[in-house]
Amino acid sequence: MKSSSLVPTRRLATGAEIPVIGLGTFGSDKYSPAQVAEAVVGAAEVGYRHFDCAAVYGNEREVGGALATILGNGVGREELWVTGKLWNNRHGDPEAACEESLRDLGLSYFDLYLIHWPFPNYHAPGVSVDSRDPHARPYIHDDYMATWRGLERLVWRGLVRHIGTSNMTVSKLKLLLRDAAVLPSANEMELHPHFQQPSLFEFVVGQGILPIGYSPLGSPSRPARDRTPSDTSDMDDPVILSIAEARGISPAAVCLKWAVGRGQVPIPFSVKRSQYEASLQAVCGEPLSSEEMAAISKIDRGCRLIKGQVFLWEGAPGWEALWD
Repeated sequence: MKSSSLVPTRRLATGAEIPVIGLGTFGSDKYSPAQVAEAVVGAAEVGYRHFDCAAVYGNEREVGGALATILGNGVGREELWVTGKLWNNRHGDPEAACEESLRDLGLSYFDLYLIHWPFPNYHAPGVSVDSRDPHARPYIHDDYMATWRGLERLVWRGLVRHIGTSNMTVSKLKLLLRDAAVLPSANEMELHPHFQQPSLFEFVVGQGILPIGYSPLGSPSRPARDRTPSDTSDMDDPVILSIAEARGISPAAVCLKWAVGRGQVPIPFSVKRSQYEASLQAVCGEPLSSEEMAAISKIDRGCRLIKGQVFLWEGAPGWEALWD
């Protein structure tokens, strides 16, 4: 397997180092667990050491087999960074849920474990965005903290090295930072040139929390249920296309260079070797200039693509209520 020594890293507040790019393992509705697992092995062969996993993706056993192959090919566990996530229907027993994921992945610990969404709101697989679970409810901080205490216990037990948040807002993070015994090391959030989230981004960075960006290319392969008529396409933006043409690189490479240059860790997903290898090469190559970074900073459209409609409760005014 190719050495990962050329892949830059970013330092967490704890001093731990995380590769500046990871491979996502959410196959949307298009790829089988076996295809995702094959991509994990292939990504490690070209130099990836950071893999972003989640129980709800339905492929942890297969990804675990891929990780076993990687470890069997001479990569040390300490060279890998593996993130796991607690799904909404397991907020009441985070320790048991984490233990199950570790068993499925064949690991003794997670480098990072996140609360996937700040709500325990569950939806059955494949439901429409209009579906509402009768038990769904708005954010309740005391309940969230009860779940967070479980993650803290996972740290103290040695099953998790770092804990973090996902799909949070500034107001929710302020409450967590006030009450947490173990502070979040990272916040996973939607980040791409058309959705830069400057207020949230600046807040987490200011608190020493690493921003990890999902959908860094504008999620062109996201499921149909997550698409709305107002969505825009980052990789068709004239500024992105102009930079790509001038540099002789792809629009995707521009988006990833911007992400790393800004200070976030992108986690693009692909099962195609040519694509995930090009993504790695993009972040290991020449960075964007300050002028290019400034130009991209001006194309933010506030276009949230992953709106979370299925997590809404009865009577909620709209998806915006999830992001207060």
